[in-house]
Amino acid sequence: MGYRVCFVCTGNICRSPMAEAVFRAHVAEAGLEDLVEVDSAGTGEWHVGEEADPRAVSVLEENGYAVEHTARMFERSWFARLDLVIALDAGHLRALRRLAPTDEDARKVRLLRAYGPAAADLDVPDPYYGDRGGFEECLQMVEEASVGLLAAVRADLEGRMA
Repeated sequence: MGYRVCFVCTGNICRSPMAEAVFRAHVAEAGLEDLVEVDSAGTGEWHVGEEADPRAVSVLEENGYAVEHTARMFERSWFARLDLVIALDAGHLRALRRLAPTDEDARKVRLLRAYGPAAADLDVPDPYYGDRGGFEECLQMVEEASVGLLAAVRADLEGRMA
């Protein structure tokens, strides 16, 4: 793989697997699946080994996204192989930048919604303790930001090939 993106939220069962599924679909639609690897992880180990939240799965599937997911925890050593580490909220951003072994690795960490339409708040709210509407809202935010993220990844790839 030429380019690696990892989405990170707290437990890796709601927001980050949703972002992973949506972005993977955008990558495939753009014909870049041979060049871009997409995965996800959590900042903590609470749900390691579990499948994605059933509410996340149902919202994704109802909107045409495929989901195969087992939660895992982000490891510091992964920075060396990743090009972008996409945090779903400011807390994840801070945790990941503290975890980064180098300044260069810390610069790989970005907020997902920074790639979307201008918003007062760049956090994707955690839908876990709410109802299905929170998962639908999460999906909408992820879809909006994925368009800009794909454009940024494509530009990065083109820069490497030039």
